Amino acid sequence: MIVGLGNPGDEYADTRHNTGFKVIDLLAETVGIKVRKRKFSARFESCEFTGKKLILLKPWQFMNRSGQAVATAMGFYKLNIGELIVVTDDMDLEPGRIRVRAKGSAGGHNGLADIIEKLGKNEFARCRIGIGRSAEREAVSYVLDKPAEDQEPLLVAAIERARDAVLCWIEYGIETAMNKFNSFSE
Repeated sequence: MIVGLGNPGDEYADTRHNTGFKVIDLLAETVGIKVRKRKFSARFESCEFTGKKLILLKPWQFMNRSGQAVATAMGFYKLNIGELIVVTDDMDLEPGRIRVRAKGSAGGHNGLADIIEKLGKNEFARCRIGIGRSAEREAVSYVLDKPAEDQEPLLVAAIERARDAVLCWIEYGIETAMNKFNSFSE
């Protein structure tokens, strides 16, 4: 199951905080589906890629309440923790950079914190997409704003790399995805 984090609603669609949703949409486009079904307090769709069944999921609640949708869907599909990757924005990474990890802490991200709390574990893969920080603005207003014009191309490229990293994770595993996509130069 690939989970992209974001906030529902048109007013958040193009914000930095909806980077995870954008990766899910790009994955869906890549495999030729639309993420439209409603269940688990989420939008989701299932498909196949390289002979594996995938579930693309966007929790349809605010970011800090993403965990229940993830936990419910995982229980419904009887998935183990190793079958989950969460894609989200990360203010601690510079814009355009992605980082794939096999497990870890929430790192101050409320969406990840809620998922960890609801699952009772942090041993799930994640793909973080750098959105950078603002020295002049509070975190909340920064993440809920649209990217600056000079950041937009970096974020578009990072979303594409995140899609590719997730597809690599599906096909070859987390170690290969980390080795291939964690360097900034690629």
